[in-house]
Amino acid sequence: MVGFRVVKTAIAAFAAIMIAHWVGIPSATSAGLLAILGLDTTIKRSVKTVVDRFFASIVGLAVACTLFGLLGFHYWVVPIYILLAFPLIVRASFKGGIVTNAVVVFHVFNAGVISWPVLLTEVELLVIGLGSAMLVNLVYMPNPEEALSKVRSEADQCFSKIFAQFARTLRNPNYLWDGKELIEADKKVAQGLVLAHRSLENQLMKADEFWSVYFYMRKQQLESIQTMAQLVSQVYEQISQAELTAELFDQLERDVRQEHYTGKAAAMLHELEEKFKEMKLPETREEFEVRAAILQLCRELKGYLEMSRRSKAPHHV
Repeated sequence: MVGFRVVKTAIAAFAAIMIAHWVGIPSATSAGLLAILGLDTTIKRSVKTVVDRFFASIVGLAVACTLFGLLGFHYWVVPIYILLAFPLIVRASFKGGIVTNAVVVFHVFNAGVISWPVLLTEVELLVIGLGSAMLVNLVYMPNPEEALSKVRSEADQCFSKIFAQFARTLRNPNYLWDGKELIEADKKVAQGLVLAHRSLENQLMKADEFWSVYFYMRKQQLESIQTMAQLVSQVYEQISQAELTAELFDQLERDVRQEHYTGKAAAMLHELEEKFKEMKLPETREEFEVRAAILQLCRELKGYLEMSRRSKAPHHV
């Protein structure tokens, strides 16, 4: 199946070649090659790519004209040009334009003469080729909203399953959980961060950082959940406090899939902490260890919920 970027590349190359041909440039296909080199995955990256390639080529042409004018058009001059021009281009922060620069400089070398018509032709090729690439990227870039919403939903489902596993483990200490939902959640959050970054790169004006904030919050919460998983594994006896905490995770299992922050889990956690204060102290070492793990679990959960309230209060829990 042909990818969307391949289609854009074909359109940009064809447009560049046809414009160059219409203008009357002899090597019109070179404009297509420059258009291919000018395309990138996002609008911001495309703009930077075009700028780098254009100015790298101008710098390279200046060096090439000096060398060819002084030393002549000989093959042994080419490596000298590379040794001088490439480091200069890198130092000028136009590293991404080295290949494009080589294309236009070799055109001048093949022409065998330094003249304003030759140099003007190369500049025209740059403007047409790179301009076509930028125009195609600016005209249409895939909207990542649908993909981001899908990844968010999948990540939320993973979080929901994790909380369900916590509740099940707290009710039955003998239950063995393989933790695969943690691995899947980590993959979804990482995928979401990549898509969110790409979405920002496609916004030239005021950037909407909603998705970046959301998935960064999820990444932080996932770290908290991993700590919770370790604490849940320390609950090796079935006690009443574990059952009450399991009910809290039951609520979280539902809340994490809701469109908006409900605050129900936070309210339940507050009530649970008050109940714990009223309960009798542990009578055995085993009960003390288990209750200590549950207390630490609740504190970690409080931090998790605080991240939700602070970062995404009107949205997801």
